Amino acid sequence: MSTIENKVNTIENNFVHLHVHTEYSLLDGSSKIKELVKQAKDLGYKELAITDHGVMYGVIDFYRACKEEGIKPIIGCEVYVAPRSRFDKEKTAGDNPYYHLVLLAENNTGYQNLMKIVSLGFTEGFYYKPRVDYEVLETYHEGVIALSACLAGEVSRYLARGMYEDAKKSALHYQEIFGKGNFFLEMQDHGIADQQTVNQGMLRLSEELGIELVCTNDIHYTFADDAKAHDILLCIQTGKRISDENRMRYEGGQYYCKSEEEMRKLFPFAPQALDNTKKIANRCEVEIEFGVQKLPKFEVPKGYTSPEYLRYLCQKGFDMRYPNASEKLKERLEYELTTIENMGYVDYFLIVWDFIKYAKDHKIMVGPGRGSAAGSIVAYSLQITDIDPEKYDLIFERFLNPERVSMPDIDIDFCYERRQEVIDYVTEKYGKDCVVQIVTFGTMAARNVIRDVGRVLDYSYALCDQIAKMIPKELNITIDKALKMNPELKKLYTEDERVHYLIDMSKRLEGLPRHTSMHAAGVVISQKPIWEYVPLSRGSDGSITTQYIMTTLEELGLLKMDVRIVR
Repeated sequence: MSTIENKVNTIENNFVHLHVHTEYSLLDGSSKIKELVKQAKDLGYKELAITDHGVMYGVIDFYRACKEEGIKPIIGCEVYVAPRSRFDKEKTAGDNPYYHLVLLAENNTGYQNLMKIVSLGFTEGFYYKPRVDYEVLETYHEGVIALSACLAGEVSRYLARGMYEDAKKSALHYQEIFGKGNFFLEMQDHGIADQQTVNQGMLRLSEELGIELVCTNDIHYTFADDAKAHDILLCIQTGKRISDENRMRYEGGQYYCKSEEEMRKLFPFAPQALDNTKKIANRCEVEIEFGVQKLPKFEVPKGYTSPEYLRYLCQKGFDMRYPNASEKLKERLEYELTTIENMGYVDYFLIVWDFIKYAKDHKIMVGPGRGSAAGSIVAYSLQITDIDPEKYDLIFERFLNPERVSMPDIDIDFCYERRQEVIDYVTEKYGKDCVVQIVTFGTMAARNVIRDVGRVLDYSYALCDQIAKMIPKELNITIDKALKMNPELKKLYTEDERVHYLIDMSKRLEGLPRHTSMHAAGVVISQKPIWEYVPLSRGSDGSITTQYIMTTLEELGLLKMDVRIVR
């Protein structure tokens, strides 16, 4: 895969990559998380950071991948800092719309604050990019370590323009915000002339101000061989072709996951700055909690506990549904209720019962229920579902199994014209900060990536369309699978150099997330404001969503609702 042999570094591991963009720096980073983490391990690294542009979309995937490989995950983000207030969305002539700044969570307090910083970038500061300002950084700096970032960082920009005193003032300001020992001056070397100027300035600032240095590599792809595929990705992002002269590009092919040996050869004059990355990594200890429920509390009428109220509602509904119930059926109801209580899901059922009751009381059409929830006598008694589990011999354990602890999943269909009324009711009841819709990602699937890459390479539409149509229309199809399934495609790939190159480049980009959108049905409800648990984002239509997908929210113990539309 790589021109650099993947072997464990023989030098004592004393450097850590702290400036790393994954596939979730959308259309800007091409490092697939699992592949990147595996390469870091192969190079002998024991720690690795994630610092995507303005977002934390990939944090949980990254955290899990690192844990699986025995690598310490360092959670971070390269945020965009507004030059003035985050609320100021007027561009002044000659003004920078934003500066870059790398933030790393030192501990769980820092992780909580990082989520708030990133969320505010979207909810309050969005202007081309999700921007924060000094006020946000001052408010949520605790537990956060900051690096001055790349050439787009504020200190670097001043140094590149020969404005040393302004750079000095900026560096002191960041040190004041984050505290002495929590702000570092960052040096990079990708063969860019301005970086040599900036690095000299950083060395001088460090000596004068006593602010320590770090060396980083601005990773945007995993292997050195990925430079061409990454260049194509940038063209897809900007709507350019590879032949266009004036376009964004990362020159030099140096934005990959380098070995410690390579980094030390780049910075022989700054061994302490390289060692400082390890010292920072040693300070960073974030533990993300999975499987601990964060359900909101349902307010029950005075005189009841939550389990008592659920039992009251169930008994009332059960008597209506089964006026001549057998002892066996009564025992099943008791078994389900006991299981629900023991697993801690009483409030879940009350919350679902409540908003379905609201919908029915307001003549909003509700579906009869589907999926495993139809196997619950409790759900049937509460009129959450209208399918009789006894009549159809449906099993409760497929829905909720005490031996397999997982959040219940009730899919509910509402009339498409009035679904929003139900969401508005839930938002009003639990608070707009505690009810948010869920993000989903569009990815560069097999057929589409062929067309995207072909357009960038200036291949004819006819050729790209021909190749794309050779990929079978099959769920979860990949280019590799298509090559095995379609001999004609395999033949073209083997014999035609242009097709070979098109497919090779497409395979490197295949599966990358391309854009975000709002999940068609997913809504999350929490006991505290959502940003206490997950970072928030803003869609192109202005709607606020979570930055973590539905399955991740479930793993984090949050209450996810499938509020689906029927026509």
